[in-house]
Amino acid sequence: MGLRGLFLVMLAMLALSACARQAPRYAAVPVNSLDARMYGAPQSQSYVVRRAVQVVPVAATFEDGPYTLDSGDKLRIVVFGQDTLSNNYTVDAQGAVTMPLVGAVAARGLTTAQLGNAIAARLRSGYVRDPSVAVEVETYRPFFVLGEVTFPGQYPYVPNMTAESAVAIAGGFSPRAKRDRVTLTHTDASGTSRVIVPPGTPIGPGDTVLIGERWF
Repeated sequence: MGLRGLFLVMLAMLALSACARQAPRYAAVPVNSLDARMYGAPQSQSYVVRRAVQVVPVAATFEDGPYTLDSGDKLRIVVFGQDTLSNNYTVDAQGAVTMPLVGAVAARGLTTAQLGNAIAARLRSGYVRDPSVAVEVETYRPFFVLGEVTFPGQYPYVPNMTAESAVAIAGGFSPRAKRDRVTLTHTDASGTSRVIVPPGTPIGPGDTVLIGERWF
């Protein structure tokens, strides 16, 4: 009985030592349950290279057609691959944008796309081979509110403004203001027009809103 018991003990010890030396065939990566719910289960490593796409701004459109540039507009002009030319520019009093290499480029009356084409044509003639130019309006030229308002003057334009919201920005009507109609002066490629309109009429950059005085 003693020899048999000793033999059984030795077999048990050999089995335990073999289990201790056995290494797992695969190393499991712990997965955090919160990460799994948020990001999904881990995927096999794969690398996809995507080509960067140039995003060209879309020209703003107003009720009377595509927006045309004039003095006071502040622009962001990007010449792809030419960091020294890409910068912020302002349309000056003469209606032009002055850039390195090409000098003054006429901008008054042009859309942003037309100005970009004009700059590219200048660069193509001896400066940059096959230039790509994008132009976007960073800040529109100001509008003006005059007459019977609390604070007459010029103010920064934001899209979708009406004569009524322009008056609100200027502090509202004065006690003697004529509130049912305003005089709107607008200038575009066809010239300058002055019309009497309701307060809810849309206005554009560079417009002048004149509030008349009532007599009773």
